[in-house]
Amino acid sequence: MTTGYLYHELFGWHDPGNQAGLFPPDPRRGVQPLRHFENADTKRRIHELVVVSGLIDELVRIPARPATQEEIRRVHHREHVARIRAESERPSGGDAGDGISPFGSGGFEIAALAAGAVLAAVEAVCDGRVDNAYALVRPPGHHALPANGMGFCLFNNVAIAVRHAQKVLGVRRVAVLDWDVHHGNGTQAVFYSDPDVLTISIHQDNVFPVDSGGLDERGAGPGLGYALNVPLPPGTGDGGYRYAMETVCLPAIRRFRPELILVACGFDAGAMDPLGRQMVTSDGFRELTALTLQAAAEVCDGRVVLAHEGGYNPAFVPFCGLAVLETLCGAKTVDDPFLPLVAAMAGQELQPAQREAIDRAAQALADIETR
Repeated sequence: MTTGYLYHELFGWHDPGNQAGLFPPDPRRGVQPLRHFENADTKRRIHELVVVSGLIDELVRIPARPATQEEIRRVHHREHVARIRAESERPSGGDAGDGISPFGSGGFEIAALAAGAVLAAVEAVCDGRVDNAYALVRPPGHHALPANGMGFCLFNNVAIAVRHAQKVLGVRRVAVLDWDVHHGNGTQAVFYSDPDVLTISIHQDNVFPVDSGGLDERGAGPGLGYALNVPLPPGTGDGGYRYAMETVCLPAIRRFRPELILVACGFDAGAMDPLGRQMVTSDGFRELTALTLQAAAEVCDGRVVLAHEGGYNPAFVPFCGLAVLETLCGAKTVDDPFLPLVAAMAGQELQPAQREAIDRAAQALADIETR
C-alpha cells in the first residue's frame, strides 16, 4: 500500500491574527489578545510527529501546487475569488466572509496552495502513482460556500477537487465522507442538486453552523437523496462513530459505488477538543480510516484521498493524525500516550440515544439508487 503525503510549510503561515479564540481584541468589551482557534499548531505538530516518528519514510511525498483561479471558480463565484484576492493584497488582510475567519496579507496564495494540494493528491491517486493520499492542508475548506467563505474556510478544498476529478480526470461519481465534528455545509451546498456526488456528513448535532445538517437536508431536484446527514448527540465516542459508519456511511457508499472517495478529515470530534463535545480516540479515527479503506477496496479500487479539516487540541490531534496516516500506509510507529485516558472515559460504547439517532439517519439509504 503506497500513501501519498502533501504538506507545505506555508500552511503554517496562514495568519488569523491575535483573535481571542474567535473575536478580535477589544479592551472596551474585556476581550484580551490571544490566538485564534484555527492557528498553525495542530497541523504543524502533526507534520513534525510524522517526521520524528519515522512514519515519513513510509510515505510518498507529493509536492503541493497552487490551484489556478479557473480551478477555484469551478466551485466559487468569480466575485468571491476576486474579493479574497483583493483583501489578500491589503497589509491587514481580510475575512473569509462571516466575520470570525480572518486571514492575513498573502492569504489568497496560501488558500490557493491548500486547494491545489488536494488537487495534486487526487491526481496522484487517479493516475496510479499512489494507492491513497493525505493532504495536510490549511486553511480548511468544508464550510466554504460558492459565494463566500465561513467557519475558518476561504475556499472549499474538497469540492474543488471533486470538480477537478470530474472535469479533468474522467471521474464521474464521487463520494465525499466528512467526519469533522461540524456539519460539512459548504460541500453539501455545492453538490445539493448533483446526483453524481454523494455527500455524507457525520457531525455533532446543531453545533456549527447552527440549524444545519439535519436529517431533512436530503438534496434537491436530481440530487434528491444524495445528501446524507448523520447528526450525533454530544458525547458520542468510538462506539457511536463505528455504528454510524457500519449502519449508514458504508452502506451508502456501497449502494452509490463511487469511482473515488474523498474524506473531509477533521479531528475535532476527538476527545479534548475545544470546539466539539465528542469523544473519539486516536484508535477511533484509526478505525474510521480502516472502514473507509475497506469500502473503497470494494467499490473503487481503493482510491481514497483525505483532506485535512478541523481539530484544535494541539497536544492530542497529532496522535489522531498519525493514527490515520499509519492506517493508510499499513505502518505502526509510536503509541498514543493519551489513548489509555480517553479510551477509559465513560460512554465510549454506543449509547441508546446514539443508536436511535443513527437508525433514523439510515432510513434515507433507500433514496440512494443502487448502481
